[in-house]
Amino acid sequence: MWQLYQFPLCAFSRKLRLLMSEKGIGYELWRENPWEGRDDFLAMNPAGRTPVVHDPERGVTLCDSRAICEYFEETVDRTPLINGTAANRAEIRRLVALFDENFFGDVTGPLMHERMKKRLVMRQSPDSRILREAMRLAHEHLYYIDYLVDHRPWLAGATMTLADLAAAAQISVADYLGGIDWKSHEQAQGWYSTMKSRPSFRPLLSERMEVIQPPSHYSEVDA
Repeated sequence: MWQLYQFPLCAFSRKLRLLMSEKGIGYELWRENPWEGRDDFLAMNPAGRTPVVHDPERGVTLCDSRAICEYFEETVDRTPLINGTAANRAEIRRLVALFDENFFGDVTGPLMHERMKKRLVMRQSPDSRILREAMRLAHEHLYYIDYLVDHRPWLAGATMTLADLAAAAQISVADYLGGIDWKSHEQAQGWYSTMKSRPSFRPLLSERMEVIQPPSHYSEVDA
């Protein structure tokens, strides 16, 4: 069985966990705090980032969430999540990159640094200016999701795809850290509630990061 090295607020691990659950791929969770720089973990992934998946029976180790998702998409036929025409697949990959890079850089990354890493690792107080800017940029990304949902059943087209998983994974971490204000984002909130109601999402909503507690609405499917 695959061993998935991750920590509760790693959005990229959450994306991978959603994909593996949707495809019915069994895995065991192994807690890894990448900021600790553990030697055995660095031997698996010199970049020192989660997620990493390892199959000890086959001696296979895979790193980088996008590379791992593509691997499972190519090797597991069930529930294709990068599908459709070449143009459709390009659109899915474009949106995955948008949320993995832009949303993380604008919103999830700063929130994690200020509200998680500073508290747990650096023992410092968060910078309110950085938090306000991350929340402002979150609105801009949610407006774009509003637009997509207004024009498509799902973010990339007619069916749920890896783009939806990537976006929901980033939003779930930002929401846990109190960085999402859903006011005036009815379309995005409706889409996210649909994602939260999926069986693959339930384990994410039940997990907690030590010391840091999410807002009361975090686990509510309709909130």
